[in-house]
Amino acid sequence: MNLKDISEAIQGDILYTSKDLMKDYSYAFASDLMSDVLTVKQSNMLLITGLINVQAIRTAEMSDIRCIIFVRNKKVSEGMIALAQETGISLIHSSFTMFKTCGLLFTAGLKPVY
Repeated sequence: MNLKDISEAIQGDILYTSKDLMKDYSYAFASDLMSDVLTVKQSNMLLITGLINVQAIRTAEMSDIRCIIFVRNKKVSEGMIALAQETGISLIHSSFTMFKTCGLLFTAGLKPVY
C-alpha cells in the first residue's frame, strides 16, 4: 500500500512525506515500546505507535523504518516534524486507537511482521 492509500484507510492526515506518496509498504508493526521495535528486522515496514516524542523518530531511523503512524489523536510537535524532515521519515496522524488502526490496515492489505 502507498502512503496515500494508508492515510485514506485510517482517515489520517499526512503531516510530512519525504518521498513520493506512491511508495509502497507491505508490513506494519505496532508498539509503544521502542526496544521492541529495535528487535524487528523487516524491510518495507511502517511503525504504528502512540509514543509522541523524538525517540520514536530516532528508533525508526535506526531501524530503517521510513514511515510512522501516530495514533490515539496525539499531537505531533513541530520539533518532531523537523526531525522527520531531517531524517527522511514520513509521518501520519490518526485519531483512531492503535487497535482500530491496525485492524483497518490489516483489512486493507498490510501484513503483520509476525
